[in-house]
Amino acid sequence: MRRSAIVRHSTLMLSVLGTVVAVFAWPPLPQPSAYHLFADQRSFLGIPNCLNVLSNVPFAVVSLLGLAATFGRAPSRTPPFSDPWERWPYAALFAGVGLTTLGSSYYHLAPDNARLVWDRLPMSVGFMGLLTALLAERVSLPVSRWLFGPLLVVGAASVAYWYWSELQNAGDLRFYVLVQFGSLLLVVLLLVLYPARYPGTRYLVAGLAAYAAAKGLELADQEIFSLGQIVSGHTLKHLAAAGGVACLVAMLRARTLTRAHSNSP
Repeated sequence: MRRSAIVRHSTLMLSVLGTVVAVFAWPPLPQPSAYHLFADQRSFLGIPNCLNVLSNVPFAVVSLLGLAATFGRAPSRTPPFSDPWERWPYAALFAGVGLTTLGSSYYHLAPDNARLVWDRLPMSVGFMGLLTALLAERVSLPVSRWLFGPLLVVGAASVAYWYWSELQNAGDLRFYVLVQFGSLLLVVLLLVLYPARYPGTRYLVAGLAAYAAAKGLELADQEIFSLGQIVSGHTLKHLAAAGGVACLVAMLRARTLTRAHSNSP
């Protein structure tokens, strides 16, 4: 193994261990009850918290587009993957996004911890799908195949553990925080440390930037809503996050076109 590869792998493993230690060095983090008090609680058309509910629809749209880009078999199209197995992490990602439409809508109709489970569970699947996809494309396909199932289980377990801890009156979000933000940190490290095997990295970077913007909009929920009470930060968060997923769809479609061009006579 070349020295550069050893350095990259060592940096990645140390970052994983360091992130785990840093997260669990904190005391348990209960879910703040104020989390469920969103700024925009207006009802329209008989739908409580209407805009926070309906703003989940774009997730369904980008999910279907993503699954079409992942599994499309039109005769004129070249598959976006050199190995057919590589589609499955993206399938998990886009399926998780699609299920978020249902889970997040259900949650926002009457926000509480029990409903929040169904919002976070599909998101955890999406995070693990993206991480596994990048591992396959930039580090090792065999390692990614081996980790795919366990990572999905870890993602789901983080949500289950959080909710179980809340039922025990000892709420602890640290495991879920590790899954959400730890996986995204690893995705960034994979982009920095490892060369791309496929074109279109700029789309992935744009998608990560959109997700970062979505988190910022979420934190500014009340402040944005106070500017005329037109739309809240949380509603815009849904739209920005869906835009981030749309960037990944564009990445796969651009990859398909590039591979088709390179394979043409």
